[in-house]
Amino acid sequence: MGAGEVEVVVIGAGQAGLSAAYHLRRSGFAPDRDFVVLDHSPGPGGAWQFRWPSLTYGKVHGMHALPGMELTGADAARPSAEVISEYFAAYERTFDLRVRRPVDVRAVREGDGGRLLVETSAGNWAARALVNATGTWDRPFWPRYPGQETFRGRQLHTARYPGPRAFAGQRVVVVGGGASGTQHLLEIAPYAAATTWVTRRPPVFVEGPLDENAGRAAVARVEERVKRGLPPRSVVSVTGLPLNDAIREGLASGVLDRQPMFDRIVPDGVEWRDGRHVTADVILWATGFRAAIDHLAPLRLREPGGGIRIEGTRAVADPRVHLVGYGPSASTIGANRAGRAAVRDIRRLLAGEAVEPAAA
Repeated sequence: MGAGEVEVVVIGAGQAGLSAAYHLRRSGFAPDRDFVVLDHSPGPGGAWQFRWPSLTYGKVHGMHALPGMELTGADAARPSAEVISEYFAAYERTFDLRVRRPVDVRAVREGDGGRLLVETSAGNWAARALVNATGTWDRPFWPRYPGQETFRGRQLHTARYPGPRAFAGQRVVVVGGGASGTQHLLEIAPYAAATTWVTRRPPVFVEGPLDENAGRAAVARVEERVKRGLPPRSVVSVTGLPLNDAIREGLASGVLDRQPMFDRIVPDGVEWRDGRHVTADVILWATGFRAAIDHLAPLRLREPGGGIRIEGTRAVADPRVHLVGYGPSASTIGANRAGRAAVRDIRRLLAGEAVEPAAA
């Protein structure tokens, strides 16, 4: 059972949570005595352990090494879920982070003596500070459309994407203009009987890889939203889709022939207001994720705009609470920096020092 008091509770052992745990360790905090890391997943790897088998390590874009230990010698042909899960497991062992799993955090609320009470499936912890690193994987976003409940085919979200062979011989509608939507579509097309791509807004394709200036500008736009207390959008959503060889081939072949969003779902497919109809066996919702922060609801951190207002990584409404991997730090390199920034501020908080606003 979880027991008693610690200085810091870290919720989540993905990139952001492990980064925070590493920096706590480097700052002299001892695992179990001074901090605990709680993770509800069955094993190491964060959200990576749930990625579809056809996403090999060689296809992964933007995987940044955890602080203090590089990922070297990985076989590009192996599934990313295996490669990165093994790397995370080795990282936890190397730095003796003692992640407790599977542990479900049910609620964080005000405790006694100025501490936060973290209620979990493995007992309760009382902490002076909290690092929330729960990411988004557990909150897939499913849009609602008229007639959705009448569809006789299969509907699934990209969070449960089984790989392209599962769609062999089927007519598939892919919904979503992000990277996962285009990747799934390009993978599925050779196996499916037919594919249709629909998005709410016309996709924006950008030449070449995202450069440093464009990346900084995108992060700044997401950061501006969370500073105003609005729900964060992903960094990817404001950068556009890089025009790589696979995308160019998809555009040339007609697989990436984008259609506007349908208006309703009918038992055998989807329809538009003008009467156009596409028959479908499967609707694949590649519609993104939302931040998994419902367990923080008792602390009343949400602003009227629906998000949690943060400065750097710190919740403006409660300086004991830090959100890493949230909003502008929802990338692997951003999560590393946020983990370091959160621990820096927590050390000052626990020492009774004033914490100045700072970007992660």
